[in-house]
Amino acid sequence: MKHHHIVIMAGGIGSRFWPMSTPSNPKQFIDVMGVGKSLIQLTVDRFDGICPPENFWVVTSEKYKGIVQEQLPDIPEQHILTEPEARNTAPCIAYACWKIRQQDAEANIVVTPSDALVIDTEKFRNDIRQALAFTEHSGSIVTLGICPTRPETGYGYICAGEKLEGGEIHRVDSFREKPDLETARQYLTAGNYLWNAGIFVWNVETITTALRNHAPQIAGVMDELAPSLYTEKEAEELKRLFPTCEKISIDYAVMEKAKDIYVLPADFGWSDLGSWGSLHTLLAPDEQHNTAVGNDIRMFDCQNCIVHTQDEQQVVIEGLDGYIVAEKNGRLLVCRLKNEQLIKEFTKAPQI
Repeated sequence: MKHHHIVIMAGGIGSRFWPMSTPSNPKQFIDVMGVGKSLIQLTVDRFDGICPPENFWVVTSEKYKGIVQEQLPDIPEQHILTEPEARNTAPCIAYACWKIRQQDAEANIVVTPSDALVIDTEKFRNDIRQALAFTEHSGSIVTLGICPTRPETGYGYICAGEKLEGGEIHRVDSFREKPDLETARQYLTAGNYLWNAGIFVWNVETITTALRNHAPQIAGVMDELAPSLYTEKEAEELKRLFPTCEKISIDYAVMEKAKDIYVLPADFGWSDLGSWGSLHTLLAPDEQHNTAVGNDIRMFDCQNCIVHTQDEQQVVIEGLDGYIVAEKNGRLLVCRLKNEQLIKEFTKAPQI
């Protein structure tokens, strides 16, 4: 366990969750579920027993360093890595892995988003342990694929191929882009397509080699940065070099190109919590299929609504069907659930 490391990616702004999530306080730092803990705190909690606190790493924006320290006080300050600017997930992961490699050449690493939800944490831990055991002494990469429960068009998919002997891990046949509804239905019927959760497991030698082979520009930047890591020059060199990295996801940079990619089908109650609709499906509904997070929410003649008003003492709503009602820090949203994909555009619209 001493060589297990967890890298948490926490740089996103969660714009589809406005007004709860804003650029100054994005959703990973918010108690979305009303359970007394933010999503990033829940992320750390679910890795309990997988690795010691000193082996957690968070990669985030410079402007979020303070809130990470506040919410995760047990993580060493030097393990909170700040990006000078967002360059997508491949440079983010590369920076963390180059840092880890200098401290622990035998590191076995899990990379995870900070803003997803897992219901069955014990089953999650068992799957993570199985993946770590597989990658510890091999040149393989394992990703966790979520067994789909519906024809979802908002996620990428992983096509699982041949199952290996003696376990649940499969070879990856291919990665697929977010499908249209008819294709998503075909994937669900086929039975071997899994949602891409963005959770990756590899040892540090495997991922650095893969980046050198498939994303040499990013690897070259990291090699140039390497002599300054853990020195007083690191921040200055990072600010100079990191923005020169190619802006690309780890999926495009490595996963779709590398050999020895495997997937572990997982069924631990996962959601990326990417929208109000996804949250609505996870909260406990009343008889009219309404869900709510807040202090004193009263709904009359309402159905299929989600209300999220943690800052208000009392909220009374009447006569709505299929609406989002959300308030945070003086910002109020009332929007039809079916139009939630427009929220990002609504917030940019000129004031009337």
